[in-house]
Amino acid sequence: MKYPYLKLLSLPAFLFILISSCTKTSSTTSSVTIPGVTTTGTIIDVTSTSAQTGGIITSYGNGILSANGVCYSSTNQTPTLSDSKTSEPVNSTGILYPVFISNLTNLTSNTVYYIRAYATNSAGTGYGSVIKFTTATSLSALTATVTTFAGNGNVGYANGSGMSALFNNPQGITLDNSNNLYVSDSYNNYIREITPAGVTSTVAGNGQLGYVDSSASTSEFYSPHGIVMDGQNNLYVSDFGNNVIRKITPAGVVSTYAGNGTAGYRNGAVTSGYLNNSADSVAEFNNPQGLAIDLQGNIYVADRGNNVVRKILTTGRVVTMAGNRTAGYINATGASAYFNKPTGVAVDVQGNLYVSDQGNSAIRKITPDKVATTIAGGTSQPTLLNYPSAIAIDKSGNLYISDESGRIMQYTTANVLYILAGSSNVSGFVNGAGTVAQFSSPQGIAIDANNNIYVADKNNNCIRKITISLVP
Repeated sequence: MKYPYLKLLSLPAFLFILISSCTKTSSTTSSVTIPGVTTTGTIIDVTSTSAQTGGIITSYGNGILSANGVCYSSTNQTPTLSDSKTSEPVNSTGILYPVFISNLTNLTSNTVYYIRAYATNSAGTGYGSVIKFTTATSLSALTATVTTFAGNGNVGYANGSGMSALFNNPQGITLDNSNNLYVSDSYNNYIREITPAGVTSTVAGNGQLGYVDSSASTSEFYSPHGIVMDGQNNLYVSDFGNNVIRKITPAGVVSTYAGNGTAGYRNGAVTSGYLNNSADSVAEFNNPQGLAIDLQGNIYVADRGNNVVRKILTTGRVVTMAGNRTAGYINATGASAYFNKPTGVAVDVQGNLYVSDQGNSAIRKITPDKVATTIAGGTSQPTLLNYPSAIAIDKSGNLYISDESGRIMQYTTANVLYILAGSSNVSGFVNGAGTVAQFSSPQGIAIDANNNIYVADKNNNCIRKITISLVP
């Protein structure tokens, strides 16, 4: 007998159990709860009278949404539907984490606003967390004007002034205290220097693809990417194809600073000269890309091929800050966090790291305690950033992001994202203001002492300069 236990039950008792069971299941699956929603933490393009925000539906509550949007107020710090609100098209088709965008208009200048996302179904209204922002003080607009600082769009190798210089897929850039630019001229396998007057010269490399530590003119690189400078004017370069970090002294001596040339993942001594014992090993990297340096001289590496962020200590050891080699998107601590092709890093004066997590279209933050969080973008709203390639930070803590899809952005300490120049998924070589300007796969980004922005415009084979001003 298929169900022998039924012999122990009378027919009425069996029917009672069967009906009760069906009734309980039906009640559970049809119960509607208040929907879940998250407020977008980033405010976009704030002016004196407008801003853009939105939310993410995290749960439909077993029901059908009847409304969603954001509610906002300048007086109520926990705004509700009784305050001002937007109403956006509802998506109740069951798509995981649908995103909606709300444009706020007719705001008052120089005013603090409190906003939070909402979603409503038959059970009620759910709210996200409260975000606040301040509108601009006047009708003046933030304008970013793009010019070409060095190079002319043609592929080649030539030193010279301004547009007479030639580059081949420049990737990384950094600045010294005198506002001289240093460029990883990736496909030429050179390290170049550009003075504030726009004169380009060669710092290191002989133009041959290889791996040779030597004097400046005889050294060889293999597609150099990230580049930073320390307080003693030593340059550090992530030698992408050789899987090592190189060092260039002011005297032009090129050496291997960390790694052994083998693509791999291993923490340990920077080089064989720092081995503690016979059981110790030299650290390994896998296509290292972005670099950053803190006030103590520790160097941070976006170890792209390993999906981790590494730290090179001044004591001669390499450790992992966050990530575990497996590509993914999880905010957590240390090895419990997941990244997907991190490409750029920047560090603030408190030792917080900011990472352009390109594969996740996100900007991540790693505290000195190795806690990783997301501050903008992410897999639920990939078009907000759309493959960020590099990141820089100014003296005030504002972040500047080059977006490989064709945009240059500023993310302020007030969590406001400004699209400074270019347009998403528009490729070209055009100078001008704002969205008139066009880039082609912009990569490295740097900020000088006067808040001018420099971008390694990779596929246009040049360095672009962006100046920011307020236009009435």
